[in-house]
Amino acid sequence: MSVMTVQSLTLKIDGKDVSCQAGQTILEVAREHDIEIPTLCWLDGLTLWGGCRLCVVEVAGSPKLFAACGTACAEGMEVTTNSERLQKYRKTIVEMLFSERNHVCAVCVSNGHCELQSMAQKLGVNHVHLPYRYPKLTVDSSNDRFRLDHNRCILCTRCVRVCGEIEGAHTKDVKGRGINSQIINDLDQPWGESETCTGCAKCVHVCPTGALTERGTAVAEMNKKRQFLPYLTLMRENDK
Repeated sequence: MSVMTVQSLTLKIDGKDVSCQAGQTILEVAREHDIEIPTLCWLDGLTLWGGCRLCVVEVAGSPKLFAACGTACAEGMEVTTNSERLQKYRKTIVEMLFSERNHVCAVCVSNGHCELQSMAQKLGVNHVHLPYRYPKLTVDSSNDRFRLDHNRCILCTRCVRVCGEIEGAHTKDVKGRGINSQIINDLDQPWGESETCTGCAKCVHVCPTGALTERGTAVAEMNKKRQFLPYLTLMRENDK
């Protein structure tokens, strides 16, 4: 009986020698070694999306930037996770997210509990240099318990993925293209009319902003709780 062996790799991240298993991504290995790489769309327990691009890193020998969440490690790879170039790139991304929709932190129920807001503070974004688009977007308050505010959505699709992959309801999806994309329920119905939503609230609690919240919460009261994710992910892996 043959025994499968897992190939071990050695690489450098920010000048530090680290080892990993073949197939692991740069982001996974960095987190294992307490090396911080910013993310918004990535969430442990959900499949890869790679949409926010905040996790981009530099790899020696290439002029391109690589998304750490979707780039597999290679033997001898030399990775830089924090440089002047990367900082400028990430700040621009955050500014674009703020300018794309209507994020008014002072009156948001997730004020103080928002990952986009925290990311802006970490990166030193205190002013948006891009012109605001001020789109006319709706707020879906048709559900008795939850609210969907398209004005604060950054299209990270965490809600879509947790609904399909963890809860198994497949209620949420994305309609439209590019900057005009929006999260929808079922076939673009009001949330309150959905026949597939289980009311589990997982989508609400993985949302990084104030786009998905519980009704009845006032400014700064919406604190997201994600303790269910590691447990449910483990249960799903054990069932395979």
